Order: sequence, then C-alpha cells, then structure tokens
Amino acid sequence: MATPFFKMSGSGNDFVMLDGRVSPVESWTVERIATACDRRHGVGADGLVVLTPERPNAVRMTSFNADGSRAAMCGNAALCSTRLSARLGLGAAEGMELVTDAATYSTRSVGGTERAELRLADLRMPAPVAGLEPEAGELAISFTVVGVPHLVIRVAEVDSVDLLRRGRVLRFHPGLGPAGANANFVSPPVAPGGPWRIRTYERGVEGETLACGTGTVAAALAVAAEAGLPASFISRGGALLGVSAIVQGSDARDVWLCGEGRLVFEGRLTD
Repeated sequence: MATPFFKMSGSGNDFVMLDGRVSPVESWTVERIATACDRRHGVGADGLVVLTPERPNAVRMTSFNADGSRAAMCGNAALCSTRLSARLGLGAAEGMELVTDAATYSTRSVGGTERAELRLADLRMPAPVAGLEPEAGELAISFTVVGVPHLVIRVAEVDSVDLLRRGRVLRFHPGLGPAGANANFVSPPVAPGGPWRIRTYERGVEGETLACGTGTVAAALAVAAEAGLPASFISRGGALLGVSAIVQGSDARDVWLCGEGRLVFEGRLTD
C-alpha cells in the first residue's frame, strides 16, 4: 500500500513527514527510514518525522535522522511539525505543545506566513570543552546542549571552512563522549546590522545540512555578547532564522527560535 507523506522544508533543512494516525512510528524500521530519506532512491530528506496525537492540543514529534537513528530533538523539524500539525487538525495554529524525546515545547504558527516559533527550555550557556582546542583560522570553540549536543566554532569567514573535513573531526572528538555533537561554524555579518552566517555539520546526516534550528540557537548564545539578542542568522540554504533569549550568568531563559516551516509537496511512498 502507498503511504501518504508531506515533504517540508525548514530553511532548507528538509523532512519526510507523516501523520502517525495513518502511518505509526512502529511501522518505520531503520532501513525503511534510510530508504525514504535517500536522495536518489527515495523522497530525499535530512530526516523523517512522525506526528501523533498525545493529548488535546499536544502532538508527539518522533524524529529520525536520515540514517534511521533516532533524534531526541530537531528545531527545524519542530517548526515544520507546528505548521503541519495545525494543517492536519492535530493542534491549534495559535499555540500547541510538541512532545519530543528531549522535552515538551510550546510552539505556534506565525499568522499569514510559512514561519513558526518554538519556545525552548532554559539552557546552559555554551562553554569550552577540556582538551578541544581551535585550529588555525578558528577563534573559539564552545559546547552546549539544545535538545541535542552542539559545538559552536567561531570563525572569521564561514565560507572558507573545510566543513566536511573539520566538521567530521569535531563531530567525533573523543572529548565529547560516544554521542559526539553537531558542529556549527559561525561568522559575523557581511555588513553591519546584517545576519550572522552559519554552517552545520550534522550527526546522523554525516554531512552539511542547509540549516539547523537548535544549532542556530546554540550559535546565538555563543556569540550573544558580541551579537546581542535577539539575533538573526542566515542559513546555508539562504533562509533567515531568529533567536531571542534572556541571558543571566551561565543560563539562558525565555529562549525562542523563529524560522520557516514550509510545505513543499505531498505524495505517496511505495515500498
């Protein structure tokens, strides 16, 4: 039987998304997820997401990376899930809860646009990692967890980074433990007042993604002293993401991510 799906994009970070009432999580094996996300043999995506009613106006977002591994949280997937949940009648556009493996989040659609907003739990500000030193061309490296672990690498020019080489080295750095971390490279705006620039090497994808929502939050906190908050970032895919937060010492609270949750097309997937 053909499985209905929705292809969605969060600033270029793309997903195969499913209505869990029709296609439950249990029906998706690692191999099936990887095939659906394959850009030559499947739909093509950075990940797969299943949306299932949890309770009134609350939706469980079960998220997988493109290799079939489970992801505790994904910011852009959450933005896309908010828009699609409202479309499917699973939650209210003006505000709902998303239940993930990492935490439960408040989200809402931005009226008249293809954007959504996600409120994150209070976070620890990024801090250095013992034994992890910048290499030539890198100004600073810090680490925090925004649902999933993130490194933020401050560089002078993000376009000059050998992302596949350096990103992979950092992603598997022994100082991060067996889980590793996503590696987010950030550099200042091209012109004063413009958006900061960010590129991400993402776990599970094992390569560059066009945007990373939680990585953008980590980056915003890492450069908050220099950039100020709220701050805007331009993703590798060319879309803008916004981050706001209140920083108090080593903590950040009232953290919000705003970005795209755009429906690209609908289809049916045959096994």
